[in-house]
Amino acid sequence: MSDPQHTPDDLWHHGPVWTASGRPLAKYVARPLREFLHVEAAGSVLLLAATLAALAWVNLPFDGWASAYDHFWHTPVALEVGEWRIEESLQHWVNDGLMTIFFFVVGLEIKYELVHGDLRDPRTAALPILAAVGGMAVPALVYAAVVGGGEGAAGWGIPMATDIAFAVGVLGLLGPRIPSAARLFLLTLAIVDDIGAILVIALFYTADLSLGWLAGALALLAAMAVLRAVRVWSVPVYVVLGVATWYALLESGVHATLAGVAIGLLTPAVALLRPQVASEYAAESLRDHDLDAEEVHRLRFLLGESVPVVERLQSRLHPVSSYVVLPVFALANAGVALGDGVLGDALTSTVALGIGAGLVLGKPLGITLACFVAIRLGIGRMPEGTSWPQVVGVGAVAGIGFTVSLFIAGLSFPGSDLLTAEAKVGILLASVVAAVLGVVVLLASGQKGTSVASSPDPEPLPDSTRQN
Repeated sequence: MSDPQHTPDDLWHHGPVWTASGRPLAKYVARPLREFLHVEAAGSVLLLAATLAALAWVNLPFDGWASAYDHFWHTPVALEVGEWRIEESLQHWVNDGLMTIFFFVVGLEIKYELVHGDLRDPRTAALPILAAVGGMAVPALVYAAVVGGGEGAAGWGIPMATDIAFAVGVLGLLGPRIPSAARLFLLTLAIVDDIGAILVIALFYTADLSLGWLAGALALLAAMAVLRAVRVWSVPVYVVLGVATWYALLESGVHATLAGVAIGLLTPAVALLRPQVASEYAAESLRDHDLDAEEVHRLRFLLGESVPVVERLQSRLHPVSSYVVLPVFALANAGVALGDGVLGDALTSTVALGIGAGLVLGKPLGITLACFVAIRLGIGRMPEGTSWPQVVGVGAVAGIGFTVSLFIAGLSFPGSDLLTAEAKVGILLASVVAAVLGVVVLLASGQKGTSVASSPDPEPLPDSTRQN
């Protein structure tokens, strides 16, 4: 509570911070931008804007724009220290390097859910876990049935993915029309889907494997686990080991971004100190109504260690992942030329049709069937206040594959630009159709639903306090 003897302006030695001032740039640009970034769907909007920018860059009828896109993202960028040198195209640095931050945040989210969230409680987690399995298996089978054999068969993992940012963003736009339990169901389903995508990438989309480098990466991860066990918390130490792990995985043939997932799973999810320690220190230090620099530094440290490292890193890195990493990834990968018959060819391509059928039809079908079987067998229970039409709608929204689907598409057809382009067109169109279909079904299902197959003693699902 502020001191009644002072006006608000007196509480600032040099006036309010710039963003709180009345300056036109702060009032009409900075504050609206800050408020926008706190909206749940903001990351989805930026991701969509980056996608449209990439498509416009390649397809607008200006001479040289399409070639400039390819030239820019295929510009070689090298790091060199003495005789050691690593060189990749700018697009590969985004896909192999920058996306590691995204997968690190995914690893943190999984660790949080395993320790504090819905994946900790088998009864609560059972339905979204089984729904995620159905939502991965059925799209892969649908894709395989459409494509058959041949070179295109390698893309079976593409329609398995769910884009958390877009999917949760779509539900965010619908607001209170969707029960909170249904939102939590989709969030948990998408996290389990991420685990499945990670396993698929690690097991089936790995190039020639170098056991020596892989052993080195595992040894570095083991070193991190040992340091954590002996309570070494120096951030620079873990940064160095993390970068070394990333490089070892890159050289091993396993996709380097999996280093982010592994390190995220090793991150402590329990606070290192009890909150009372910081409270007691603060009370002791404030007895003389003053704090010196050393006491402030100590109090900041104690307060920080009262919050689990997983939560602290999520808070800091989630905006980076949502507002920087994913939009840059979309800008680097969504630039597909749609002219010269490419769009028409893609619409008749078995790869694009397989992806479309898998995401638009396979996802909601697999999720709904898995839920029906789980509830019938008594393994899971319907989310509170959620109806079957809403389950179908959530399943349709889960068909927005986009980010991870584009990522897997790049791994599926490394030697064929044509198949990669067809896959990207299929992903873009299918994600749009899935989003529209999901919104229509959810709006048609009404604001509230009644579960027709819930257990006789339903327990409310815990509210999610995180935004994804």
